[in-house]
Amino acid sequence: MTKRLAEVAKKAGVSEATVSRVLNGRNGVSEATRASVLTALDVLGYERPTKLRGERGRLVGLVLPELQNPIFPALAEVVTASLAQRGFTPALCARTIGGVPESDYVEMLLDHQVSGVIFAGGSYALADASHEHYRRLTDRGLPVVLVNAGVDELGFPRVSTDDAVAVEQAYGHLRSLGHERIGMVLGPEGHIPSRRKLAAMIQAAGWPDTGVSSDHQWVERSSFSMEGARVAAAKLIERGATGIICASDVLALGAIRAARRLGRQVPADVSVVGFDDSAFMTCTDPPLTTVRQPIETMGQAAVDLLVSQIEETNVPSDELLFEPELVVRGSTAPAPR
Repeated sequence: MTKRLAEVAKKAGVSEATVSRVLNGRNGVSEATRASVLTALDVLGYERPTKLRGERGRLVGLVLPELQNPIFPALAEVVTASLAQRGFTPALCARTIGGVPESDYVEMLLDHQVSGVIFAGGSYALADASHEHYRRLTDRGLPVVLVNAGVDELGFPRVSTDDAVAVEQAYGHLRSLGHERIGMVLGPEGHIPSRRKLAAMIQAAGWPDTGVSSDHQWVERSSFSMEGARVAAAKLIERGATGIICASDVLALGAIRAARRLGRQVPADVSVVGFDDSAFMTCTDPPLTTVRQPIETMGQAAVDLLVSQIEETNVPSDELLFEPELVVRGSTAPAPR
């Protein structure tokens, strides 16, 4: 018991006497301090006293933006398997349109006394979204890992696909096929990975950097949906684009649909490159040329970083960048003459 008190006190940054008061339900402890002590118990894997919410499992939350995009179930499969191998129980939280917001999932995970949380594609990737619920996790000292690019000020460890390399690969491939009028279908203006892709395209293509994507005639924004991408890609095709680089495979499928509705053939008239290499992209018509995210390696790295934090190993808050791979299939071909 003495060893446990000392460990919890060190983790929470309080005295052993304060830990004892919290565990015994005594007065004289602020709510913030009480929460820190209970979080320290959870992170260290100790059971809470019954009167303080009963026994606790070694739960880890995995919060995803959706399950319709095949890349997220693929990531969930890697992360949950890796957590189970480490003796943790994954708690999957997937958001839906009109469903539970990410901030409410955070509250539920805290109520279930999780040892840590892995986020993928969350509000942290949107510059103009609220990030207050992430700061609550920081205040509680809960281990957190983010998958793919996000705002810098949160200070959590991140594992990301190198968006700059992805664009260089896609752009270089289209240029090698003779395409000169190359457009991009990106996510919303505040989407950090899309911002990085645009910055890389400006560098690769020699576009002027005005700081405003709307100044570029070869850039269109969309929600991450096929229908949104269809509208965006149609504008690029009507301006004369013969090659289109998309920020996801779902957007790429929308671009192919746009080309067909305009009476164009893919890849004879318009070449399309996706991003993710999610499931079934070999089964599309035509099979999609895309840039593959190393999801298995990234998922395992995210779990490694989280478990290291739980075990109190020093983990830098730097971003780990993983190199993607261009996968050439049937949606790209030489530029039309």
